[in-house]
Amino acid sequence: MNLDYVSKIKFGLKRYKTIATDKATSRVLDGSYNSIYKGRSMNFDELREYVPGDDIKDIDWKATSRSQKVLIRQYIAEKKHNIMLVMDANRRMLAETKTGEEKGEVALMAGGTLGYMVTDNGDYVSGLYYKDEKMERSPFKTGFLNLEFLLEGYAKCITPTNKSDLNGILTYIMHNIKRRMIVVMVTDTEGVISLKDNLLGQITMVHDVLLIRVSDTDIYGKKVYNVEGFSYMPPFLAQSRSLQKKQHQIMEDLEKQATKKLNRYGIPWVGVDSATRVDGKIAELLEKNKTVN
Repeated sequence: MNLDYVSKIKFGLKRYKTIATDKATSRVLDGSYNSIYKGRSMNFDELREYVPGDDIKDIDWKATSRSQKVLIRQYIAEKKHNIMLVMDANRRMLAETKTGEEKGEVALMAGGTLGYMVTDNGDYVSGLYYKDEKMERSPFKTGFLNLEFLLEGYAKCITPTNKSDLNGILTYIMHNIKRRMIVVMVTDTEGVISLKDNLLGQITMVHDVLLIRVSDTDIYGKKVYNVEGFSYMPPFLAQSRSLQKKQHQIMEDLEKQATKKLNRYGIPWVGVDSATRVDGKIAELLEKNKTVN
C-alpha cells in the first residue's frame, strides 16, 4: 500500500521546517504527555529527598552518604499515549476556507499532521468519523500504515450526501471506550457550536481534549456554490456588498460563540485556514495543551 497521505504530510514537514522532522516532534510532546512516577522505569530523572512510602530499593546510597540526607532516584516513565482523532466528515467540509482551499483537505492535513507527529513518537492512534450515517472507527494502533488507513477512510467520507454527528461520536466515546485518551477534534465553527454542553462537560472530565477549527469562507464573489443547498447562489446575493457586510458580522458572532464554548470547558484550540505550513499550528496547539496541563 502506498502511503500517499503520510508521504504528503512528511514532505510538508520537511519542506517548511517549522518543526524539525527528526525527533523534535517528540520534544514538542514532552511535558504534556510524559509522567513522573516513583520507582523503577526507563529513564533516570533526578534525585530527591526520601519521603515515607518511597521504595527503599530506589535509595541512592552513594548520594545519601555524600549529602547526609536520604536521597532516592526518581525516574520518568515514558508511556505510550492513546490519541483519538475525531474528524468531522459533514458535507460542509466540501466548502472552502478563507484561503479558498477545501475545508476537508485542510482538516485532513491538520489532523493528519498531528497524527504523524504522535505516530513518530510511538503513540497509539485511532479515529472516529461518520460515513453514510454510520460511524467508522479505526483501532488503536501504532505505525504509519495505520495512520494512512485512517486518513484514507476519512477522505472517502467527505461527499455531498454525507452527514456527520459529532455529538454521536462523543456519546460513543463515553459509553464504549474506557482507556484514557487525548481526544483531538477537527471541525469548523458550526461543528463547535453544535457540540452539546453536557457531552463536553463529561468528556473533558475524563480525557484531555484538543480542537482544530477549520475556517469558513465568505459568500461574496462570482459562482459561489452552496454545498448545503446543492446549488450556486444567485449573483444578486453573492455579489451584494450589503449582504457581505451582514454575513461578516454573522460569522464574527458565530466565531465568538464557538470560542466562548471552548474556553468555558478549557479546551485548547487553534484556527486553521490552509494546509500550507499547518505544522506550525499543530505545534501551537500542543504548546497550549502543555500550558493548560
